[in-house]
Amino acid sequence: MATEPDKQSFWDHLDALRAAILKSLLAAVAFGLAAFCLKEEMFDIILAPKEEDFITYRLLYSLSGSVTEAEAPHFLVKLINTGLAEQFIIHMQVALCVGAMCASPYILYQLFRFVSPALYTDERTYAVRLVGGGYVMFLIGVLASYFLVFPLTFRFLGTYQVSSEVENMIALQSYIATLMTMSLAMGLVFEIPILSFLFAKAGFLSAGLMRKFRRHAIVIILIVAAVITPTSDIFTLSLVALPMWILYEASILIVAGVETRKAH
Repeated sequence: MATEPDKQSFWDHLDALRAAILKSLLAAVAFGLAAFCLKEEMFDIILAPKEEDFITYRLLYSLSGSVTEAEAPHFLVKLINTGLAEQFIIHMQVALCVGAMCASPYILYQLFRFVSPALYTDERTYAVRLVGGGYVMFLIGVLASYFLVFPLTFRFLGTYQVSSEVENMIALQSYIATLMTMSLAMGLVFEIPILSFLFAKAGFLSAGLMRKFRRHAIVIILIVAAVITPTSDIFTLSLVALPMWILYEASILIVAGVETRKAH
């Protein structure tokens, strides 16, 4: 059932869009200012993966059983600053990113309020589920990056040496840029089930095709997992590869479900 006709003019729509954007920006700035003021708490969280007692490292050693925390190799990577104003600039950039992330639910709400009058009731429900699902999957990907992928990658690359005479001192800018890039990348990777659903609805993807190339996908997943795994034990390798494989298999089931519904 359609919503009531929207009799607003083009300029009315433009004003509504401007109001939605302005409210979204204000919310992002407000959260950003709060994050800026909470510098110590914010960077305690952001810099936690560089510490050897980070929860991921302790959990991996505890679960693998092959190496205890006491027997674990010493892990120390120093972060340095190479620019006069760089720490202040990074502080502002990180605060704005955190503000935008915290305000993202409100931003999505404002955008939905703007477009919803043009949608039918069933289209509205469909859009809410699709966007909501995509948002949740993106957040899960970001958390997976922070707690799993980035710490393991940082520990491997941060301690890798071509010679014992070459000491690693990672620039703060490099650390932050890598963390943000990998978080964004993992967030997008976790959108694979959502994208698979959309491609299947459009007829561009089939479950049979994904099953046909399953072996190729598994090989690629294992290669990526092996690259970012800091230890040689099969447990850690499996722990990294498992979420990627689950996403692929879940996507096959989603696509198959879409095909079944189409057939009926």
